Amino acid sequence: MYTKPLLIGCMKLGTWGAQFNTTELGKFVDECLELGLDEFDHADIYGGHTTEREFGALLSSRPDLKQELKLTTKCGIAYPSDQRPEIGLKHYNSSKEYILKCIDASLRDLQVEQIHTFLIHRPDYLMNFEEIADAISTAKASGKILHFGVSNFKPEQIQILSNYVEVVTNQIEISIDHLEPFENGSLEMLLSKKIQPCAWSPLAGGQVFTSDQEKYQRIRKVAEELAEKYSTELDAILVAWLRKHPAGIIPVLGTSKVARIKSALKGASITLTHEEWYSLWTASTGHKVA
Repeated sequence: MYTKPLLIGCMKLGTWGAQFNTTELGKFVDECLELGLDEFDHADIYGGHTTEREFGALLSSRPDLKQELKLTTKCGIAYPSDQRPEIGLKHYNSSKEYILKCIDASLRDLQVEQIHTFLIHRPDYLMNFEEIADAISTAKASGKILHFGVSNFKPEQIQILSNYVEVVTNQIEISIDHLEPFENGSLEMLLSKKIQPCAWSPLAGGQVFTSDQEKYQRIRKVAEELAEKYSTELDAILVAWLRKHPAGIIPVLGTSKVARIKSALKGASITLTHEEWYSLWTASTGHKVA
């Protein structure tokens, strides 16, 4: 499945962030490849259904990249935008018809023949697990997708879904600021089923770097001490903290700045001790473990 220590998140590369043109986007992708990072994470709704299309324009102008990149994308959030005037209200949809329609749209917009990993973006309260599995089986059989995973799914939802179709990843919020997956059984369930966890917002949305709230000051103090010990940067320590877990958490780094990616990547080669790991945990919770 994912083989690199970081997944490059694409949400902020377009309209919702850096607004890269094709040349700038190509430079960003090339620099990521130079770092050995070739796995890029999309969703159909990013940029109001424009970011996949902009990325596809790059791949059309640089077809060599199609063989180098492994693309993830997601569907399941029906998101009103100028590009999807038929959607009147933001809602969830995991019907077979909708999933297959979205896969075709992503292939068209990204201008690729196959999606490496396709995810259901959020659980649909009306989801029919057998119908989802049928859609994925159909897409796999036609060669349109290679792997299937989910995002933001609860352990019990994955337990049921994996009875019908292979699930290779669950992309959930995990960070030093969001400890719930360590406590609610999510990571243990993924470990037991050999499903790879990916962490969105792995650096807590940047609050650790900037916020004056007491919690973030505590985290920053401990992380900075560890950064000094390991001769690295604060974000590398936060990546190392995630990577310490035996589930093999892959951070989805949603930055458009290559310098930040380089810094975070250093965390993949840092092995914190148990005590150091728990020093950050304690800073986050504000109290020692029982």
